[in-house]
Parts: sequence; C-alpha cells; structure tokens
Amino acid sequence: MSEVSDVRKSDRPFDQPRTLGAVVELSQTSWLVGGMVPGLQRSPLKKLRADKEALFRLLERWRDEALGAGHEITRIAVACESGRDGFWLVRWLRAQGIEAYVIHAASVAVSREHRRAKTDRLDTALLKRAFLGWLRGEIGHCSMVMIPSREEEDAKRPSRERETLMKERTRLINAMKGDLARLGVRNFNPKLRRAREKLDELRTPEGTALPPNTRAKLTRDLERLHLVVAQIKAIEAARLERLEASPEVKPHAMILLLARVVGVGIETADMLVREVLSRPLRDRRAVARYAGLTGAPDESGSKRREKGLAKAGNARVRRGMIQLAWRLLRFQKDSALVQWYQERTSDGRGDTRKTMIVALARKLLIALWRLVTTGEVPEGFILRPAL
Repeated sequence: MSEVSDVRKSDRPFDQPRTLGAVVELSQTSWLVGGMVPGLQRSPLKKLRADKEALFRLLERWRDEALGAGHEITRIAVACESGRDGFWLVRWLRAQGIEAYVIHAASVAVSREHRRAKTDRLDTALLKRAFLGWLRGEIGHCSMVMIPSREEEDAKRPSRERETLMKERTRLINAMKGDLARLGVRNFNPKLRRAREKLDELRTPEGTALPPNTRAKLTRDLERLHLVVAQIKAIEAARLERLEASPEVKPHAMILLLARVVGVGIETADMLVREVLSRPLRDRRAVARYAGLTGAPDESGSKRREKGLAKAGNARVRRGMIQLAWRLLRFQKDSALVQWYQERTSDGRGDTRKTMIVALARKLLIALWRLVTTGEVPEGFILRPAL
C-alpha cells in the first residue's frame, strides 16, 4: 500500500455506501472498536481482547452484515490513535489487505466549552467523526502519522539509545562531582582512565580519607560510568561498520553526504537522516513543520503577537538543528545563510540573536533536505572531500 501523500486528508475518492470504516481505541488488555457500516441503522461498538485475529474476524463479520443489507464493500479503512502500541497493528492489517492508518493524537480537536468527560466510548466516537472527515478529504479533522517499516523503526534505535546513554553519562559525572563537592574535594575528574586509582588517593581539606560509604558509592558510580562509556563506543563503532559495509544504501549515502559538510558530524548526520530527512515529506514547509520550527502567531483584530515556536514536531530534530545552527556560525562563516544571519543580528542584542538562530535553524534544515534529496549544495558551504 502506498504511503499517504498528504497526512491532512485522504487522497482517495470516498464512496461511503461501499466503504466500511472502523476506529480502534487501544489499551493494554482490551480494544474498543467502533464501526461505520453501510446499511446498518446502529453504530456498532464492540469491546475485544487485545488480539489482532479477533479484530480481523470482527471486520469480516461487519462486511458480511453490510452485504446482507445490500451494500457491497470494496474498501475497508481502519484507524487507531497513536500511542504506546506503536505501528505493528497497522503494518499487520496492511499485510492482510486492509487500509489502515494511525491518527496523530494531538491533531483531533476536542470541545472546550466545559470540562470534558473522557471515556473509551466517547473517545471512540470522537475518533470516528475525525476519521470520517479525513476520509472525505476535508482538511482540519485530523492528521495521520506516516507509518515506518520495521527496518526504518529499528534504524532509529542506535541514535536514540546513544542519546539516552549520553544523558546517563552526564548524570553520573555530575552526581560524583556533587558528592565530592560536599566534602570540599574539587580536583577530581571522573572521566580519566585512572579515576578509580585516583579515588583512593583523594583527601578532604581536613587531610582525611573519604568516608567509607561515600567512597563505596563513588566506586559503584565509576563502574556504571565505565559501562555506559563502553556502550556508547560500541554503538558508534557499529554505526561506522554499517556505513562502511554498505555506503550505497540510500540512508547511508545521505549520512555520508551530510557528514561532508564542515561542522556536521556523523552523529548529527545520522540523527537527521533517520528522524526527518529520509521521510517522504511533501515540501519545505512540511520539513520545517515536522521539526516544530514554525511559529505560533496570535492574531485577533488589531492584536498581533508571536507566541514562539509551535514545538509540535520532533523534539530531537528541533534541539539538534538549533545546536547545529550555532555551530554553523563558526564553521561556515562565508556561507550565504551565515551572512543572512549576521545582517539581521548586527545590533548585537542577545534576544535578537536567540530569535534569529531559530530562523537560521529552519533555513538550514531546509537547505540540508535539498542537499540530500536533490544534491543542491547550499551557497557558500564548505564540503570535505568525498570518501
């Protein structure tokens, strides 16, 4: 089944008398399925155990009921809300020949006129209305999430795991420095190779050794730190091996091309390709919107103000691009993007620089997207020689 070209609306004609629609409210132990079955006066609602085969049998039963009511079903469309279950159910349904989608949970509008009651039954009815409007091709009812393959999902794991390990590494180092600072010790570097030996040599300002419980805790923290560092190195080494083994694969070719840009490392290139640049995004606006690098204007009558970033996209990409934009100012000083930024921040005000760096990050992401999709090198960019 081809991927959705526009996540805001369906690109297929909607023939309601021949279309069986269903939405699934997922939970850990049970699923609530709401149907839109042609020819039936009732709106069927069925609670199932969390079983894909039971869901498939229910859809087959509803199709037979529609056929008995005089409606031949030529299309079965199923949608569920994004959540902890991921995309496995949708991939399985598509393998059975059923049209299946995942609704972006935050894209479904809810009433704000009073305190909203929330039950699985009410949520299912809300999803049915949103999904029906999406099937009709109307923009504004809901948006769909692009369904990655198992291979695409698995390819994101190393980068995300490394990000978690880096946070754990920083946490351990800060915890050890904090424990020592409470004793007046400030000249210990936990990142040294001989940190374990130096720990036994430490003395407090009073000239005494470290207390036994504190020393035991620091020893355990050092052991965890060494394990985390070893795992980080293993992830980085495995990534380099994959790139060297198959550089012609499209995502790998994108990573190697991005890594040629001075100021962009392998880790940043891998994150950008896996998270955003390898996705079939429609245009440059969709690229910026996915990263959450778009504004949130507040306009009413004569009032005009900007509330800041929408932050509705991928937080990893957004953080990485803002960090990369700051690096660009150092490593690509003669590029057109940096010159554009320097012209608009010539007043030297700190708030202007912070605001414009987000605009630079947006422009930079679009430029890198064009680089890996069309080969268009941003004006003035310095590239390393190809490997």
